[in-house]
Amino acid sequence: MSSPTRQRAERAAAPANPPAAPSEGRWRSLPSPLRHLLLAALGLAAVTALLLVTGDLTALRVAAVGYTMLAVAGLQLLVGGSGQISLGHGAFMMIGAYTMALLVLYQPMFPLAVNMLIIVSVAVAAGIAVGAATARLHGPYLAGATLILAVGLPGLTHRYHDLLGGSNGLNIRTSGAPPLLQGLVTDSEWKALVVWTVVVIGLAVLAVVSTGRLGRRMRAIRDDETAAAMAGVPVGKTKVVAFVIASAAGGLAGGLQAYVLGTATPSTFTLALSLTLLAALVLGGIGSMWGALWASVAIVYLEIWASDLAGSLGLSRDAENNLPVVFFGVVLILVLRFWPLGIHGALQRLASRIRPTKPR
Repeated sequence: MSSPTRQRAERAAAPANPPAAPSEGRWRSLPSPLRHLLLAALGLAAVTALLLVTGDLTALRVAAVGYTMLAVAGLQLLVGGSGQISLGHGAFMMIGAYTMALLVLYQPMFPLAVNMLIIVSVAVAAGIAVGAATARLHGPYLAGATLILAVGLPGLTHRYHDLLGGSNGLNIRTSGAPPLLQGLVTDSEWKALVVWTVVVIGLAVLAVVSTGRLGRRMRAIRDDETAAAMAGVPVGKTKVVAFVIASAAGGLAGGLQAYVLGTATPSTFTLALSLTLLAALVLGGIGSMWGALWASVAIVYLEIWASDLAGSLGLSRDAENNLPVVFFGVVLILVLRFWPLGIHGALQRLASRIRPTKPR
């Protein structure tokens, strides 16, 4: 047998993919929900270890990263998964925050877990209403419809001033660490743990949805809606479900924010918040849950660093309020200029260059 013929025969007899390492094979053999729950447990353990070696201020910032990440991850599923552009994600955070505040004020005996379930139910109902009304809209028409939601919803606080508190919003007092943990963790650390417990469960659910049958249907609609419909994918129903899941994640994030900060005000949930979440999605990298983490870290810490810089320079209050937006815009422009796939895409490319290549 000649040499080229022998090489072709060897290639044909060789397996298409090299065998995976035993540990990797065992890991991939686990059911997808179990894998994601194990990863969520590892993430929660890492956050707990971080909180044990830091102070209250860092705990509040870690909590802010958590609920922001949940909101961005929900938007990630909607935009990166099904291709629907929403400019009203902050409105669903507002729904969750005010639901939490009203429950604490008028039903103080409800456990926190019950409040979270009610918040998800209210956000799901709102998502069904908005998603069903916008299911046939595409591109700028969908963006415009959700833009109206983001602009108009804060105005309800003035229309129902007695219930929602008007411009001042609602102030609540949430419970801290349980008596058994008094002295072991502070109230701020306990709230951060509660936030991240909810967040990792929510992220695990989003990951299971994204990698499952529903996620494949969403990506088919995102890539070619006509081809997906011809292949038997229920386009309208799938788009509504994607909108509802993203709404639930946004509402839950808003409820956690109200739980940590003890307030829900309309000025927190303006159109700027929805635009920031969408811009952060691009900054972190569309299509990746890790991108939601980098985006949330950027949102929280760029604002902190900009405020510290404005204070050190003695700038006016207006300049201090607008400097974080300038910082975020500059970082977004630089990332899109040099790393079009976002921060996570840049990290993946760097890892592929560092990883040693196997000899053939």
